[in-house]
Amino acid sequence: MKTYGKLSLHPRTNIWTIEDLAPHVAMAIKRLFTRIPQTATKIELSDSDETRADLGWFMLRYPLEHFEEKAIAAGAARMAAKVADREKILLPTWKPGHVPGFTSGRQPYLYQSQAAEIAVRNPGLLIGDDVGLGKTITTFAALTMGAPLPAAIVVQPHLAIQWKAQIEKFTTLKAHIITSRTPYRLPPADIYIFRYSNVAGWVDVIVKGLFKTVAYDEIQELRRGTETEKGKACALLSGRAECNIGLTATPIYNYGDEIYEVMQFIRPDLLGTRSEFIREWCGMGRIVKNPDALGSYLRDTGHFIRRTEHDEIVDVSMPPINIVDWEVDYDQAEVDGEEALMKALAIKVIGNDFVEAGKAARELDLKMRMLTGIAKARSVAAYVRLLLNDCERVLLAGWHREVYSIWREELEAFNPVLYTGTESAAGKNRSVDQFCRGDSRVMMMSVRSGSGLDGLQEYCRDAVVGELDWSPQVHYQFFGRLRRPGQMHQVTGHYLHTNGGSDPVLLETLGIKSDQSRGINDPGIAPRAKFSDDSRIKRLAMHVLGERA
Repeated sequence: MKTYGKLSLHPRTNIWTIEDLAPHVAMAIKRLFTRIPQTATKIELSDSDETRADLGWFMLRYPLEHFEEKAIAAGAARMAAKVADREKILLPTWKPGHVPGFTSGRQPYLYQSQAAEIAVRNPGLLIGDDVGLGKTITTFAALTMGAPLPAAIVVQPHLAIQWKAQIEKFTTLKAHIITSRTPYRLPPADIYIFRYSNVAGWVDVIVKGLFKTVAYDEIQELRRGTETEKGKACALLSGRAECNIGLTATPIYNYGDEIYEVMQFIRPDLLGTRSEFIREWCGMGRIVKNPDALGSYLRDTGHFIRRTEHDEIVDVSMPPINIVDWEVDYDQAEVDGEEALMKALAIKVIGNDFVEAGKAARELDLKMRMLTGIAKARSVAAYVRLLLNDCERVLLAGWHREVYSIWREELEAFNPVLYTGTESAAGKNRSVDQFCRGDSRVMMMSVRSGSGLDGLQEYCRDAVVGELDWSPQVHYQFFGRLRRPGQMHQVTGHYLHTNGGSDPVLLETLGIKSDQSRGINDPGIAPRAKFSDDSRIKRLAMHVLGERA
């Protein structure tokens, strides 16, 4: 048989090497594996079942001299079996039977059992289910359906107590919260709960391989990969665990390349090396060229699953969220005297000095959003007071302390409490308790501080965004604090914006970054209107100059 080159697998590095290719065959394989540099003469590919299957398919057309026929066939067979298994599990007719380990009267939904079964059979799963669909319960189901114990669960600092409470509420598993960065003798438990803030201190214990399964809540916390100490520790956790699970409805906060770092903790090298990923999916820079294709690929490999409220198998009774878009007044008197500073910053942003422009842009962003929040704060408070005539409690999202102070003063009669980045974990818990008991009717939450918070849905159905964020996913997660299992009413999300300050620019921008996340999360679904994101702060500066002219 005629061959067109040589193929070999290095047993220590798990790298496939392809050499001595005829020129037209080299061009063909580079079209198939776009991660290969166009200038490469010696071709190298990271080993995986997907790579083996593609190599087998390629050699049907261009046979290569090799001695790895069994390895290639085995990889292709494993991949085909996993696909068939997964498709069977995801059918509406699949029955998980009674899921063990849950407390009396509690069982996971079908879609939760499906994801749990896939995680157990195909270790290494990113669960991107929509906010409010119970990814926590899916994790419990995986741990009771066969994922090996003991398990480590890594959570945001303020959620450790909540996770332990949920474990004890829904399962018979025993959980222990890791209380410090300094290792100590661990008591017997099925689940050990780490915080992202203390996991790095336990590296010496992690490397011993105690934790057989690891689950990362809000895994976007690791989107910087091993650049951070927590990332290095979690990479060791993933490397020694038999089953890795990631939980997040928003794996992409900004640019599509973040999914590469996230997937490294789920299934290392699924996307090749970082340079291979950039060449294959990004071309250059950080923006994924075709988010829909990448999202489909991750699903096809069986390492990413995502269901939304519209999925036919999602057995939830909650109606879709009701969005109210309302313009409130902008009180210019609240911000008089700031025009000169704002104009000076705007001029610097548009200037040519890179360093000076960057510094001015950050100052302008912070200052402009704060002043906008202040200028509409009393109108926002008036809107909340109106809502409280019709509902028991309101969740109110902000960002700046100065704005919270005005809201606190205006809403004093309702005993408002704070849940922001400033409060300790204990302080946050006290605020939640007061709000849930009804001692407070308004909880002012930093729009980026509530990820993963559960339990509010039983007491509140109205979420008000009083200060806008640049990221649409942040707003989406905020509304998800209320729209989740246990909510008995339709949730209403209130966007309160004004025609002055930074809000007009923010409203225009909110649809820009979302398409990177949308394509990877939901390939094939029509994108929102897309605008250029490259000069958001410069456009804000132009807006300021136009206002002040």
